[in-house]
Amino acid sequence: MSNYIEHAKRELLALGYKPVSECGNDPNKWIQENVFALLEAFSKQGHSGSSAPYCVRYFEKLALFKPLSPIKCDDAEWMECGPNTFQNKRLSSVFKEGKIGSPYYLDAIVWRNEKGHTYTGGAVDKAGRTIRSRQFIKLPFTPKTFYVDVIDEEVAKDDWVFHIKDEAQLEEVFKYYAK
Repeated sequence: MSNYIEHAKRELLALGYKPVSECGNDPNKWIQENVFALLEAFSKQGHSGSSAPYCVRYFEKLALFKPLSPIKCDDAEWMECGPNTFQNKRLSSVFKEGKIGSPYYLDAIVWRNEKGHTYTGGAVDKAGRTIRSRQFIKLPFTPKTFYVDVIDEEVAKDDWVFHIKDEAQLEEVFKYYAK
């Protein structure tokens, strides 16, 4: 058994997982077995201290369907996913309306309330304008998400409005994204 597997077993136990032999046929067992299989394959590849970080970084991004280089929005990067709506093939959270529309990133802003709960959608600024999570991108584009604090206000039963707590947090957003 490789050092990777021994290390993984110790860390998963410290995280609260039971040993695989004590797990039922459930996700706790499957996750551990899958992680062990990936680590076993990685161990057999014989990476050195200089190649391992590259392999891990590339694998993580590719396994999460993230791009390895900036998005350029070339024609070949798009697929039509609805009537006159196009989705980027390299980063599924980038869209545009029409073939010549401006591309936008759905997760540019994530709103975070006072309890630490997060969501995407809209929040209201002091002028009463709704600022959306999705923002138009500048090319070439590397995805970046900004977390902006909001204050929840229940205006009627189960009807909420989210107010931007500190609009200065938006300054960095609007430097990075096209307005």
